[in-house]
Amino acid sequence: MSTLQYYDENAQDFFLSTINADLSELYAHFLPRLKANALILDTGCGSGRDSKVFLDKGFRVIANDASPKLAYSANQYTGLEIQVCDFHHIQTSISFDAIWACASLLHVAAIDLPSTFQVLAAQLVNNGIFYCSFKYGTSSGMRNGRYFTDANEAYLKEWLKNTPLIIDDTWITSDVRPGRETEKWLNAILVKVA
Repeated sequence: MSTLQYYDENAQDFFLSTINADLSELYAHFLPRLKANALILDTGCGSGRDSKVFLDKGFRVIANDASPKLAYSANQYTGLEIQVCDFHHIQTSISFDAIWACASLLHVAAIDLPSTFQVLAAQLVNNGIFYCSFKYGTSSGMRNGRYFTDANEAYLKEWLKNTPLIIDDTWITSDVRPGRETEKWLNAILVKVA
């Protein structure tokens, strides 16, 4: 089973298990860096939870997910038209003020992450803000039906080496979902430099 197949087959369970996760600590690192009415790309939007928060706070949002079933759930939840595509095929000629990639890039193989960061960086305005998160660690492979690439600060730095993105801040958090507090996450705020 592929990661995409997993999300299509488990879309409803995934939606229900993530929709109420309280990520206010992450939003507090990200949103104050944005101007009012900023345009955010929520890439790999999953349930649409974060898109809805951003919309409710007055930001403009474009969202995508590779899973048609999750995109449908996110559309029902947010009212946004959710683009069904992977990171390399986002259909837009618009530049974004910010990109939010919460627990989504971790499904990209490590060897492909430099080019994925390049492609996404091209969608950002200069000095644009880019949030991403990965499970904290150094392993990669299939786990529970999905492919994961874990990251630490050194890995992230390596993946960004030939991109216009620089690391502005990194911090570690615990998973906020009940029963998963021992899982650690690497969070990063990146900035696109001209």
